[in-house]
Amino acid sequence: MVSAPYKYMLTVDDYHRMGQAGIFAEDDRVELLDGEIYVMAPIGDDHSTTVRILLNQFARRLGERAIVDAQNPMRLSNYSEPQPDIMLLAPRADFYRSGKPRPEDVLLLVEVADSSLAFDRTIKLPRYARDGIREVWIVNLVARQIEVYRAPVDGVFTETAVVARGQSVSPRAFPDIAIAVNDVVG
Repeated sequence: MVSAPYKYMLTVDDYHRMGQAGIFAEDDRVELLDGEIYVMAPIGDDHSTTVRILLNQFARRLGERAIVDAQNPMRLSNYSEPQPDIMLLAPRADFYRSGKPRPEDVLLLVEVADSSLAFDRTIKLPRYARDGIREVWIVNLVARQIEVYRAPVDGVFTETAVVARGQSVSPRAFPDIAIAVNDVVG
């Protein structure tokens, strides 16, 4: 009997064993999504500066109301562990030492995109919606704007907006915090 080929999906545990075995270097930019390993492009100057600006703005304005996290993994499922650029997480006394953040912990997730724009929109964004991440911003460095995605229902964000230069945007969880697009994208 001949069987059809199939794709083997890596689990998060498989992925971690690969890292422990030295298959990935410590500074390799890889992410596991839906059982597949994606090699991410190196982070450029504009991207890293944008992440720093947002980190600074969120940390100063939110204080202890949220944990501001940068480029660390989150656990979406047994087959997905992306590393978003920024997450605002629900405060926890242990700062997630007991386990990686899960979708229900994420108050806002931010992806900064230049060369990764198509990937962030077509691969990551639907995955975030499917797992119930409440709000995602894609800081689009190509168009110098912020794309806002909110209220996922049945794997699709039902509220979307594009916030242009000269405008501000607030995370739904923190409506008192206005982020000026000009300050973020230059």
